[in-house]
This record gives sequence, C-alpha cells and structure tokens, in this order.
Amino acid sequence: MLRIIPLGGLGEIGLNMMVFEYGDSAFIVDAGLMFPEDYMLGIDYVIPDMSYIKQDKSKILGIVLTHAHEDHIGALPFLLKEINVPIFGTPFTLGVVRSKLEKQGLFSSVLLHEIYPRKKLELGSFELEFIRVCHSAVDGVGIVIKTPLGLVVHTGDFKISHTSVDGMITDVNRFARCGEEGVLALLSDSTNVEKEGYTISDQEVGETLTRISTGRKGRIIVGLFASSITRIQQVIDIARATDRKVIFNGRSIETSVNIAKKLGYINISEEMEVDVEQVNDFPDDEIVIITTGSQGEPMAALARMAAGTHKQIKIKEEDTVIFSSKFIPGNEKAITKIINNLYRRGADVIYEKISEIHVSGHAFQEELKLMINLTRPKYFIPIHGEYRHLILHARLAEQVGISKENILLAENGQIIEFDENSGRVRESVITGRVLIDGKGIGDVGRSVLKERRDLSEDGFVVINMAFDEETGIVVYGPEIVSRGFVFETEKGHLLEDAKCVILEIVEEVGPEVPDRVNKIRSKMQMALRKYFTFTIRRRPVILPFILEI
Repeated sequence: MLRIIPLGGLGEIGLNMMVFEYGDSAFIVDAGLMFPEDYMLGIDYVIPDMSYIKQDKSKILGIVLTHAHEDHIGALPFLLKEINVPIFGTPFTLGVVRSKLEKQGLFSSVLLHEIYPRKKLELGSFELEFIRVCHSAVDGVGIVIKTPLGLVVHTGDFKISHTSVDGMITDVNRFARCGEEGVLALLSDSTNVEKEGYTISDQEVGETLTRISTGRKGRIIVGLFASSITRIQQVIDIARATDRKVIFNGRSIETSVNIAKKLGYINISEEMEVDVEQVNDFPDDEIVIITTGSQGEPMAALARMAAGTHKQIKIKEEDTVIFSSKFIPGNEKAITKIINNLYRRGADVIYEKISEIHVSGHAFQEELKLMINLTRPKYFIPIHGEYRHLILHARLAEQVGISKENILLAENGQIIEFDENSGRVRESVITGRVLIDGKGIGDVGRSVLKERRDLSEDGFVVINMAFDEETGIVVYGPEIVSRGFVFETEKGHLLEDAKCVILEIVEEVGPEVPDRVNKIRSKMQMALRKYFTFTIRRRPVILPFILEI
C-alpha cells in the first residue's frame, strides 16, 4: 500500500505537513505552523499534532521542504525535537532553516542536504525528483515522487507565470513530461481556487512600484514579507535607477537579505546599502527603506514607525509608505490601524486596495486547470486550503475531465491509500493542533482558552477570608479585590453589597456543618454569580480564597 497522511494544511491555511509511506519507508513533506486565530488569546503560534509521527519514528527517512515560508517550515524546530533525520531543501530554503535552528540551539545536531530542480533523491522505496516552481518565495520546488505504484506529483505552492524577474519560472515542460509518463495522483495547491483567470506578473508589479516611486520628494518606505526576495530586488533596482540609498530594517528582512546575497539572489553594491543609524545622514529624496510589519505585527518596524516609537525612523509629511503584500485574513484590523496612524503622521500610504502593488504566489483558476491538463493524473487530491477551497478545486478538476470517483477529498488525519487497483480515503489517524505559548508546548487547551476569554471579557473578582478553625468565626475579611470588572470609582456600593451576600452565606452554613469551607466556597460562587448578573449583567470569574487558622 502507498499511504499519504496529511497532518496539517487540508481544511485550513497553514500547518502544512504530510507523510508519505510505502512498506517500511516514509518521509515527511514540509513542517509548517499557522498564526493564532482571534479566540486563541495569548498563543504565539500553532503547530500540527505530531503524535502519528512519534508512533513509528524508525520509518521516517527524511524531511523534504518545498520552500521557505513559515506555513511550510515554521514547525521544524518542534518536529526535530521528536525525530532526528536529514532535512532536504533548496539552498535559500536551507539558509532560512539554518538561521532558524541556530536561534533555537538545534543546528549542531541536524543534517541539512541541498536539493536542486531536475535532480533526484532516493529515500527507501521512493525516488524523488524536484521541479522548479514560481512562488512568492524564491527557490520553491514541486516534487515528483516515484513509488512502486506509480508517479505522485506534489505541486507545493505554485503559480504559472511565463515572465519572471528572477528567472524562476514554473517548469511546465517537466510537469508535462510527468503527464506523458503517467501520473497516479496529483496533489495541487488550492489556496487561490476562488480567483478567476491568471495571476498578474511580477513585472507588472515592478512597473507599478516604479510609477509610484517616480518623482517622490520624501523617503520611500516599503513594507513586505521577508521572504519576498524577488520584490526586494525590484525595489533595489528602482532605488538604483533613482539614485537612492537602501536601508534594510527588521530582523527577519536582514536575515533573508543576507542569505539571498550569499546565494546571488540579491544584487546590491556596498555603497548603495546603508545602516539604519545613517538614515538622517542623507536627504529624504535619496532614501528607500525596506522593512517588516506589512501584516500589522505589533512589534515589527512598520508598526513602531506608525506609533512613533521607532528609535531611528520618524515618519515625516512627505514620506511614502507602500504595503507591498496581501492583507492576510485576520490581520485587516491591525493593518488598517497602522495605515491610519501613518496617515495621521502625514505620510502618503499605498496598499493593495488602491493599487496593484502585490502579486499572489498562488495559482488562479486557469493555472490550476493547466496543471491538471499538463499532468493528466488518474487521481486528483486538492491540498493547501480551507475546506471550501478543497471543494471548489475538486469541482474545477471535474470541469477539466477528472471523474468524480477519482477525486479524493481528504482532510487532516485521513489516510489516502492506494493499491494496484484503486485509491481511496480511509480512517483517520490522531491529528489536530498544538498551541505554543512561550516555552509551553501543548499545555494550553480549550479549557485554558475559555478561562482566558472569560477573564478578558468580564474580568475577575477575588474574595479573601479567614475563619477560626475551632469556633468558625470570621477573623479576616471578606476582602474583595477585582480586576477588569468595574472602574475603581464604581466599585463602592457594588462590592460592599457583595460582602453582605457573602456574610449571608457564612451565616447560612453554620460552624457545625461538615466540610464547611468547601460548602461556603461553592455557595459563595453561585450567589455572587447571580448577584453580579442581576445587578450589572456581567459574569466575572469568581475566585474565593478561604483559610482556616
């Protein structure tokens, strides 16, 4: 049996991780994270549940990475704490991984192996070949997996663009040759299946950026993803053409640029690049700043500029700020807050809703159809997307001739299984999401999130009391302390009346009652909950602390 087990990325955006198995051989494609949703208060990020991988570590022969985005490599440090196997990726991808692992103190124990398009790799029963794909991160690849049952094609994140400023065009010829050889199954990126037509080219975005930048009197500040190396080079080229110096600001941007410069993906002269400390040493019309924070991250450089807390860069009236990235769903409020603050400080702000300054790295409908027609698979499996994306991609595959019974619609944890005669979706393995909070891995679950939500919505009330153990007389309290519940000036009568409610409970449960303290604690919580709901329509978390002394 050939088994494909998605542990993340099918039914959601992010968390991309997939296991391929045949007999005693297995390997993993990608190990991604996702950023927390609104209800995940205090959570830093989310990784896939790796319980299935822990069950039989000896099978895993390697981890193969398609590209350097966090939703494909972000969970790698956590995965490497569970298994120690070689990691395979293109030079830029491994450069980013190396930096990430060094920060985590894991690099010394990990084997990194570079892979290249059109080159092959043997992992047990599998032979892998890598195909260049065009994406918003450079050095991306799709994977052709030769198995004993036939070829499986995994597109990775891709788009089909026939013009590319970095020369990294999707290798449609190699995908077509796979179709001629015969493809058992195609696993294809579904992220942009809702978009009709074709993606616009990077050249068009470059022309728009050039037009926006021409004739500007002040500084040009461009916010983008640190992995957008092609876009960074475009901005550098614009700066060169307009005799401007370039400043890179933001830790992730600086790391990515240094890696890309070593690999020859970024070309900038030493005299053209200046340090952020020198920002005021040049006239404003001679400066371009490339920075982080285009998604509204609160501590990123662009957010600090907008808030006026950046140490070196203060926004001026003639500054032009360009958000050269897509608004990721969930980040809109944070981004618009930054845009409003930039406008308040006098800057002119350009973003995707008012100008074509971003191009997606994911294929639109016509490109997705072309991928299916190039590879002509027997079975089609939509991957990388929320459930609606998978459904729409499945319908698209039907439109171009894939029979409905050969479209395998799976979600995380479901086993996609092939034998010599058929393919099917079978029972599920253990999967899910693990929440990362600081150094805690998986120690925050639904109950803790519910407690955090309750605390955030209605605050809490603490009751401190002490009883004489022998007589049962109250010797201290009740003292009531509240946070996030009501203003200090409004606490007076409300909390004084609450003390009366507490003392009534104490009188009701006399000294002779067995297990008196626990009974008082339980009744107190119930009575105060009713009291606060009736008087103020709020439900704070009530925490009674009662001592017997």
